[in-house]
Amino acid sequence: MTDLMLAKTNSSPWQNRPFHRQYLMRQANNLYDFFESASISPKGGFFELDDEGLPLDAENSTRQIHVTTRMVHCAVIGSLLGRPGSDEIVDHGMRYIWDKHRDAQHGGYSWGLDDNGVTNGSKQAYGHAFVLLAASSAKLLGHPLADQMIADVTTIINERFWDDETGTVKDEYNEDWSELLPYRGQNANMHMTEALMAAYEATGNRDYLKKAERIAELIILKNAVPLGHRVAEHFDHNWVLDKNYEGNEMFRPSGTTPGHWLEWSRLLYQLWILGEKRSSWMTGAARELFQQSIALGWDSVHGGFFYTLDWDNKPIMREKLWWPLAEAIGAAAYISAYDTSDYFQGWYRKLWDYAENHVIDHARGGWLSELKEDLTPTSRLFVGKPDIYHALQACLIPLYPATGSLTKAIIEADHTQRRGF
Repeated sequence: MTDLMLAKTNSSPWQNRPFHRQYLMRQANNLYDFFESASISPKGGFFELDDEGLPLDAENSTRQIHVTTRMVHCAVIGSLLGRPGSDEIVDHGMRYIWDKHRDAQHGGYSWGLDDNGVTNGSKQAYGHAFVLLAASSAKLLGHPLADQMIADVTTIINERFWDDETGTVKDEYNEDWSELLPYRGQNANMHMTEALMAAYEATGNRDYLKKAERIAELIILKNAVPLGHRVAEHFDHNWVLDKNYEGNEMFRPSGTTPGHWLEWSRLLYQLWILGEKRSSWMTGAARELFQQSIALGWDSVHGGFFYTLDWDNKPIMREKLWWPLAEAIGAAAYISAYDTSDYFQGWYRKLWDYAENHVIDHARGGWLSELKEDLTPTSRLFVGKPDIYHALQACLIPLYPATGSLTKAIIEADHTQRRGF
């Protein structure tokens, strides 16, 4: 970071400035305008969209469970904000999860569907985490399916995925639960942590919070901290790190992924707050994770985060994706609410400069999902604009107090405002 950038920071963060707050809400509304109506499939679930905002496969699109559930979560946020049309989208998605993704024969929730039925029946902890997140978010609106979906997916998580010996979730079974793959990964556990915190906030059940704390201890305290605050992604069934793992480039890429360091840095602060600030190691680890992601993952020549690094801290995939940027913005906003050093506020501004100038698609809407190393658009890993989830939260997290999840903060702010009248 340059001295000029540091000199710009002062006691008045951007998050407190009226113009910047208007900018953030305008960006959030633009994302809703791009994604919401165009994403709804009349046959159920949601389309994935191309760069123009049109369905990628309108005739018979595949609906993956993380896309369905994330849209529900974001529509809940829209409803809490007061965006008209959001409640119908929540209901549309919740009924598709319950009626279609839920496997009535074997239990659990199938990864992929199309109009003809199941295309990928695998049962993945990653997908079940997002079912729990969607249901917990929908409960905040009083959706009629929320309680039974929370109960159903919680039972599946507890009986099939949760490993009490290690304090983590197992990753993936086949459709009928007859085979558990030996792979263990941090990504599913990270999103399970997010979902468990949301479930705790929605229900008050501390078992969710305790599980989230145990996951964070294994993934971050026992693994990432000794590795110089680099989050290890891939393990065998005994949770032994596999540095040579080569998997799916999108969901399980080899090496390590700085975007996940950033995601964890925010989640750790959130977990620290929900745990009544007892786990003091979390805030220090969160700040170190953020700083390491900048030191090792940020391209100092062109800007943007390299997608993956090897264990010598050299880029493997040099593409710059939208979601690590979004997570960095959210993390910088969250941390700077508690750490007033120039470093985090300076990077918050630098990240938004980069988003405005290179990632936000001002002509067509949405955020460009992938850039080459030199910041020209490409589609090697991602086609079109995959979802609203990461970018929307980057726009809205800075607008609300860092007291828990975004949904909780919106509700609390509304209550505070109404008490003021």
